Amino acid sequence: MTDVRDFDFDLPPALIAQDPAPHRAAARLLALDRRTGVIDHRMISDLARLLRAGDLVVVNNTRVFPARLLGHRVPSGGAVECLLVERVAETGPANEEWEALVHPGQKLKPGARVVFDGPLVLHGEVLEWRFHGRRRIRLWSEDGSAISDVVDRIGHIPLPPYIKRADRAADHERYQTVFAQRRGSIAAPTAGLHFSGALLSALRERGVEIAEITLHVGYGTFQPVRVEHVEDHRVAAERYEINEAAAAAINRALDDGRRVVAVGTTTTRTLESAGRDNAGRVAAARGTTDLFIYPGFAFRIVSGLLTNFHLPQSSLLMLVSAFAGRERVLAAYREAVAREYHFYSYGDAMLVL
Repeated sequence: MTDVRDFDFDLPPALIAQDPAPHRAAARLLALDRRTGVIDHRMISDLARLLRAGDLVVVNNTRVFPARLLGHRVPSGGAVECLLVERVAETGPANEEWEALVHPGQKLKPGARVVFDGPLVLHGEVLEWRFHGRRRIRLWSEDGSAISDVVDRIGHIPLPPYIKRADRAADHERYQTVFAQRRGSIAAPTAGLHFSGALLSALRERGVEIAEITLHVGYGTFQPVRVEHVEDHRVAAERYEINEAAAAAINRALDDGRRVVAVGTTTTRTLESAGRDNAGRVAAARGTTDLFIYPGFAFRIVSGLLTNFHLPQSSLLMLVSAFAGRERVLAAYREAVAREYHFYSYGDAMLVL
């Protein structure tokens, strides 16, 4: 059994990025050779020069929706915060049931009523207590508008808890990737935040192929590892979709012996889940994955990884360690700390080839 503490490292709080870089191309990039452990310090704008013609870069085109709702209890008026995690039932466009994290949880028992207001008004009722602070809640709009439309009007971008500030108007654009299309995530696939139109053009000019898949990032990607041994951790299922064009592009690259470079851990989990289900190939499919990747995992699809720097003892750090080796990854993280790279969602990037 592997101790979760084997994936710990010291991170000064000052290195946790609270704001994005001034522009997407301004992020730094630590390049790690996973065979030799050699580290190179570059900028994200160098990515096209670090890849080669024929590489296939696969990105996640999910779109973050403003899943954080602020409101008050009825009738007391006490403040309420709600993070929508997953829709579980729909009785009509103006009436839905969701699994959510709510605060203050102890006061919001089944039957409790809340109101979230702004330009439009959304009503809520707690239906059921769930595990780890979750609740099943019913939402309905006051004027009959679709729930998604009301949430888009009054909701807040759900920045991660380690960003110690309220969301701003600028986050609605910067906490989305430039290829975000498919609404459904409660957190951004953060490695994709570094891409700009100019970088995508540079990659194509280099002869790099780009394919898009979808994994809607849910609570499972970021849920804390609460066990002592890595093998005992479980990841909540998340929804994904791979279309025919993406599947064909990935399979062609595999047949040709070209590298498949996943942008982010979400893309990696989706591709490897598909590869596990199809004997090392990728089929067009829509489904869910609860794949947890940790050292000892045999990668079948992904041969390169672009990712941000992750939390100590997190499942995401374990995934990167599975790909490049725990010792080499932790050595690279120590180097990143020494050189004051910025960490987490709005931080710098790491390329592993």
